[in-house]
Amino acid sequence: MKKKVLIVQPIHESGLRVFGEEFDVRVASDPSVETVKKEIKGVEGVVVRTAPFTREIIEAADSLKVIARHGVGVDNIDIKAATEKGIYVVNTPDANAVSVAEHTVLAMGALAKRMLTMDRATREGNWEARNEYKAIDLEGKVLGLVGIGRIGKMVARKSAAAFGMQVIAYDPYVRPEVARENGITLYDDLDRVFREADVVSLHTPLTPETRNLVNAARLALMKPSAFLINFSRGGVVDEKALYNALKAGTIAGAALDVFAEEPPRRGNPLFELENVILSPHSAALTRECVIRMATGAARGVVDVLTGREPRFLVNPEVRLQR
Repeated sequence: MKKKVLIVQPIHESGLRVFGEEFDVRVASDPSVETVKKEIKGVEGVVVRTAPFTREIIEAADSLKVIARHGVGVDNIDIKAATEKGIYVVNTPDANAVSVAEHTVLAMGALAKRMLTMDRATREGNWEARNEYKAIDLEGKVLGLVGIGRIGKMVARKSAAAFGMQVIAYDPYVRPEVARENGITLYDDLDRVFREADVVSLHTPLTPETRNLVNAARLALMKPSAFLINFSRGGVVDEKALYNALKAGTIAGAALDVFAEEPPRRGNPLFELENVILSPHSAALTRECVIRMATGAARGVVDVLTGREPRFLVNPEVRLQR
C-alpha cells in the first residue's frame, strides 16, 4: 500500500514530482487547523508552508512520521508536540539564503537612495524632490547583523563586495573565527550593534528570547540616520514601537517583509508611513527558491519514509526514541 502524504498548502509541481508513483499525495482541502485535523488520519508525511501545524493536529494524527517545513522557520509547527510523539521535523535551510540575501541588499539600496519616495515624487510631478538631498551612499557605512546563519553571512559578503560596507554582528551561537572568515566583526553586546550600525538587518528565528527583541529602548539606541530591515520573523520587532520611531524620526526608515500578524490587518499604522518599504513575506518567493523549497521539503519526507537519514533534521532528539 502506498504511503500517504498530505500537502497542507500547494507547492511547486517540481516538489510533487519528487514523490513519484510510490506515494499517495494529496493537497488539503484548506489549510485551517480544523480541516487538516480531519484529513491527517492515515497520513505518514506532511509538507507545510506557513499554515499553523498545532499540537491539536499532531495529537489527531494516527500514523504521522515526518513533518517537512517548506522553508526555514519552524515557529508555525509545535516542535515539542511532534517530538513527544517521535515525529521527525525537517526543513529546507539551504533553499532561501540567496533569495533573502538579495532581497535584503536591494532593500538597503532602495532605502538609502529613497527609491520609492523618488518614484512617487516623479509620478506626482514633484521634480524638485531631487533637491532635498536626503539620499545617502552606502560605501563605508556600517551594516549591523543580528544573526549570522546562512542568510546573515551571505548578506555580509554581498554588502561588503557590492557597497564596500563594514559589517558588524551579534550572534551568541557563532564562533568568532566563523565571523572573521566572512569579513564580520562579531560583538558580544547587542546594544552596541544598534548604536554603531547605519543599517541593522535582522536574521534571527522567532523564539521566546527574540520576541520583541527590537523594542522602543533598542530603537532609541539607533542613529537618526539609520535604517532597520526585518526579513526574519515579524514577532522579533515591536511594531508599535517601530511605528512610533519612524513617525518621530528616531530612525530614518525601515523595510519589512514580515509582520507580527500575517497577513497584517487593513489599516495597520505602518501602511501610513512613507519611510517604510513593505512586502508580503515574499523575500524567499523567487521562481528558483520555491523550487528549491518544494523539492527539499519533499525529499525530507521521502528520506524519512524510506528509512534514510534526512539532511536537515530540526529535532534530532527523536532519534533517541527510535
